[in-house]
Amino acid sequence: VNTKRVLYSKNMSTQLEMASTTKIMTALLAVESGKLNDIVTIKQSSCNIEGSSVYLKPGEKLTVEELLYGLMLRSGNDASVAIAEYIGGNIDNFVALMNRKAKDIGADNTHFMNPNGLPNNNHYTTAYDLALITCYAMKNSKFSEIVSSKNKTIPGPPGENWNRILKNKNKMLWTFEGANGVKTGYTNDAGRCLVTSAIRNNMQLVCVVLNCGPMWEESTALLEYSYKNYSNSKLLDKEKYTKKVATIKGKQKYVDLKPLNDIIIPIKENESEKVEIKIDSINNHIAPIYKGAKAGEISVYIDKKIIAKTPLIYQEDVKSSDLLYNLRMILKGLN
Repeated sequence: VNTKRVLYSKNMSTQLEMASTTKIMTALLAVESGKLNDIVTIKQSSCNIEGSSVYLKPGEKLTVEELLYGLMLRSGNDASVAIAEYIGGNIDNFVALMNRKAKDIGADNTHFMNPNGLPNNNHYTTAYDLALITCYAMKNSKFSEIVSSKNKTIPGPPGENWNRILKNKNKMLWTFEGANGVKTGYTNDAGRCLVTSAIRNNMQLVCVVLNCGPMWEESTALLEYSYKNYSNSKLLDKEKYTKKVATIKGKQKYVDLKPLNDIIIPIKENESEKVEIKIDSINNHIAPIYKGAKAGEISVYIDKKIIAKTPLIYQEDVKSSDLLYNLRMILKGLN
């Protein structure tokens, strides 16, 4: 989840329908909207949607958050329409938001046509894209809280003496140690689809299988393989790494650079000797230099392939010694 390193893949760039795993994006947009506590009055257009349902009725009122539990635990297609119409104003606007967000995340081989994953030839993703979207979504604490919930009770329709008692359809939450999400999906066209997130030994993994009959067994095998063969390794400690570089036209000759973040990567035991750390894209360090500004990047490679990177940051201000620059600053009253 943190580095996006692919630990295992098969046909990961093949475009396929993804059924209700679509709702990962629907939920992500909803939790990022800032409208979780808003009350949604259910419209007729949100009711009697084909497929999985939480049996919404016209006129009842639920919060966006309550609808999200119906969406992600019970895969309510009616909840997806209610959320999309409320957040986007209408379905088309919401789908446009879904596609824009996918591009922002880097899911370039994904295209949405609806908020629920009902069959459409132009509604598709890839296993890799869906993993990217899920990694992004799982960093949102509210999204993670919802998809990791095994059970939730939300209100039933007004005037009826029952509540909706929701049990998560994702069996991995019960059967796989460390599982904390994410979403099941099925249509005749898409087949069985499953996105799983799990955390063990401070390493969070996301597993995606599309059109996979034995989706529980295959997902379990993929995750067990990954946890058995990979472990997190801190390849760069931001507190211990400092690089001193010469300045150009600076009142002091040198300035220190430090990484903005640690780089922690899942690696196999025999990969440590293949790790290379390189400094990329450093500018010329021409003064004036400002503390906290980006000076370049530090990248980690394994087998010549870039795995992760973090910005290098200037650790102090350096004033310019250039006479013309200082004269201009005096004339502007800035020196």
